[in-house]
Amino acid sequence: MAREEVTAASKNELAAVAASRLIDVLAPATAERDAHVSLTGGSMGSAVLEVLAAHDRRGAVDWSRVHFWYSDERFTERESAERNITPAREPLAQLAGAVVHEPWSIEDGSLDDAAAAYAAELAGAAPEGAAAPAFDVVFLGVGPDAHIASLFPGRDEILATEATVLPIRNSPKPPPERVTFTLPIINGALRVWMVVAGADKAEAVTKIRANAAPQDAPAAQAEGSIETVLFLDEAAAGL
Repeated sequence: MAREEVTAASKNELAAVAASRLIDVLAPATAERDAHVSLTGGSMGSAVLEVLAAHDRRGAVDWSRVHFWYSDERFTERESAERNITPAREPLAQLAGAVVHEPWSIEDGSLDDAAAAYAAELAGAAPEGAAAPAFDVVFLGVGPDAHIASLFPGRDEILATEATVLPIRNSPKPPPERVTFTLPIINGALRVWMVVAGADKAEAVTKIRANAAPQDAPAAQAEGSIETVLFLDEAAAGL
């Protein structure tokens, strides 16, 4: 399936475009059923949520039917600034009734137990016989090395096919311990939206466009069953 590219002049415009498009997806979905969205951390993930929380069309969505997840999370103290969810708590609270599925922190147990608990939570929200819900949207940030979630180049986790959630140790990017969705869960989504900003990401975008190998560019492997979209600012797009 061909990837769609959406380019905006700035990071702020990019966040606004992505947030508006999410409302376009969730408004009709939540009129009929629950919806599942996997969020991403980083500056762009936070920016999209902030726009969403203040959006003049946010009332079109029945937020009580929206389940938010994270495709990866840093295994640290719950209130640590390093956790993806920490800057998201306030904007998520503005989306009244939304269900937020937060991965365990250090206070809750071991890293292995954290991965197992998140996998069990996914299974509990899935249709009978499935390991996870089919996400309406999976948002992904992309690192300069073309990693997604906590699936990094040159590591075996990108090749996992059985597990839904993996514990990550000795991450090449700090902090060293994390939990992450595996590629089959990401690719089980209806829509995969990569939100990428900054000139330091331009090389990663080039690898995605070239469909680089999994061990070279995990991001090039991500695709939704309905659509795969690269939301880019001009710097990331190489313009």
